[in-house]
Amino acid sequence: MSTQHPDNVQVPFFAQRPDLGGDDEVREAYYAYADLGCDEQMWDVEGKEVDAFVVKKLLSRYGTFFGDKQLGRDVRLTLRVPNPEVERAEAKILLETLESIPRSYDAARLFYGEDATPPIFEVILPMTTSAEAVDRVYRYYTDFIIGRQQAAARPGDISIAEWIGEFRPERISVIPLFEDREHLLASADITRAYLADKDVEHQRVFLARSDPAMNYGLVSAVLLVKIALARLHALSAETGVAIHPILGMGSAPFRGNLTPHTVDGICESYPSVTTFTIQSAFKYDHSPAAVASAIAKLLTRETSAPREVDEEHALDVVERYSAEYRRQVLGLAKAVNEAARFVPSRRRRKLHVGLFGYAREVGGVRLPRVISFTAALYSLGLPPELLGLSALTPADLEFVRDAFGSFDRTMCAALRFADLDGPFMPAAVRNAIARTDWEVEPVEQHLTATRRIVSALETGDTGDIPEQVLRAANVRKFLG
Repeated sequence: MSTQHPDNVQVPFFAQRPDLGGDDEVREAYYAYADLGCDEQMWDVEGKEVDAFVVKKLLSRYGTFFGDKQLGRDVRLTLRVPNPEVERAEAKILLETLESIPRSYDAARLFYGEDATPPIFEVILPMTTSAEAVDRVYRYYTDFIIGRQQAAARPGDISIAEWIGEFRPERISVIPLFEDREHLLASADITRAYLADKDVEHQRVFLARSDPAMNYGLVSAVLLVKIALARLHALSAETGVAIHPILGMGSAPFRGNLTPHTVDGICESYPSVTTFTIQSAFKYDHSPAAVASAIAKLLTRETSAPREVDEEHALDVVERYSAEYRRQVLGLAKAVNEAARFVPSRRRRKLHVGLFGYAREVGGVRLPRVISFTAALYSLGLPPELLGLSALTPADLEFVRDAFGSFDRTMCAALRFADLDGPFMPAAVRNAIARTDWEVEPVEQHLTATRRIVSALETGDTGDIPEQVLRAANVRKFLG
């Protein structure tokens, strides 16, 4: 699933501006399908003007491709809608977006004729906290958009369907996206309740990986996702409904460590995941050939049952590790906010609203969103993967190595970009690293750039910082 997460350093060749938006994102969707081999594009309608005609634009501009690859059958376009419970200012955009689905079907029918399949039949609901929240979206579409077509606009008149044509598809699938600890752990229960009155054979469930890392630290995020995947697998066995997990993975180890060069290890660590997100750094900070080859591997992989997790031990680790991680983040908040000012924007939109608002608020301290947060810490020589490490006992470390699946590899990937002698490296973290057997040489180009950034922040001569932030990010091959 190609997404619009702005974690890239390089600007794609088709972009009109460094910060993508508008028609750039239409071109991006075509590029993801036609050149990279993705079979799905997530279309994010949060924080920007809704493009109700994206289907019409794709079909009219790239008719040859979509003549061979039918939209809705061979490749998917999946809408990510605002959650009215959290994003009050954008609540009615949800309704506009749902209203656009039958119109998109009409555009597809004009293009494909009677053989058209609905080009859009799924929406993603972020920050899901209850089955009722998911069901409201489902019911609004079936009852208020599809259901009204049998009514008449005036008493005794023809039906709305006779007047303006029938509305299709008759049903949509709503994909819950779980983003915080409480609801990742409750994802199976919420999904069970949502499915209770529905006769379906398949259900997709989206698990976030970036925001849990931001809120609770890397180790906690992985363990929470592992527990959620195991519980969803059990739910599938219990209900007979095939549950297809989607896992949101960025390129930074902190946000998932999914790059064209880590695909094999990620697939091994998450065998039950059906869909992985292909975010902007994956697409634009590596050669197109490497990207296409990695996506081909994802498309042809076999899924299997997730590994069982000792939930009691995992949750005990999460509790202690998260507390230490948050304590260390609070001590770094001022420096993070200062460095984040120099992280460039890569999308022309308001940032996705998280569970604590547009900025994260931890212990009363406001922090930037996760991509800027990650980029800021890397720019200071302190990869966020290292925070909280000091909470792990030797026994915890062995447990995490077993449950995580690629813990040492992930930590070593981050350590290549660390300045262990830097002023922002907590002494507790430095000591924790010394107790491991990780022997990693820092990348000299990155170390030079981050030390220049730190020096400039100390002197107040910040003119060179934006260039050094990009220079360091280019070495890493991700922004944040």
